[in-house]
Amino acid sequence: MANISIGQPIQDFVALATNRHRVQLSRLKHQKVILFFYPKDGTPICTIENQDFSANHRQFLDNNTVVFGVSRDDLASHEAFKKALNIPFELISDTQGLLCEHFSVLQAKQRGQESFQSLCRSTFLIDENGLLLREWRNVSVRDHVHQILEFVQQVSGRRSSLH
Repeated sequence: MANISIGQPIQDFVALATNRHRVQLSRLKHQKVILFFYPKDGTPICTIENQDFSANHRQFLDNNTVVFGVSRDDLASHEAFKKALNIPFELISDTQGLLCEHFSVLQAKQRGQESFQSLCRSTFLIDENGLLLREWRNVSVRDHVHQILEFVQQVSGRRSSLH
């Protein structure tokens, strides 16, 4: 998969998600799509991020925007995480790292003598025509979801209260 850039179309993909969903980008036309990449189910910061998206899920839907969390965890881990937090949106399992590669969210890291790929917390907003509208890379969780929601409301011409 190729690199992405603002204003360019996102290559169609099919990915497995919780609740036996097969997410296909081309079937999500006519609504905006948020893909937020996070490192690991059940970790403290990833839990906070998923809770923030959950708390604001209705406002995203009200602005014609669907939300998907993405990590390299398997579906069993995602199902347990989703159930434990009562997450209202689907979590995409990218165990092969294909979406992570396409969105360039993997970074080489070093711990002692060990080199490994780490997922850099990032969020992407795709418009109703499948074009990349905005990206937030290497984000801090604090106020991140509210910043995304404000931007979505701005491009949707709406305003609603934040949680």
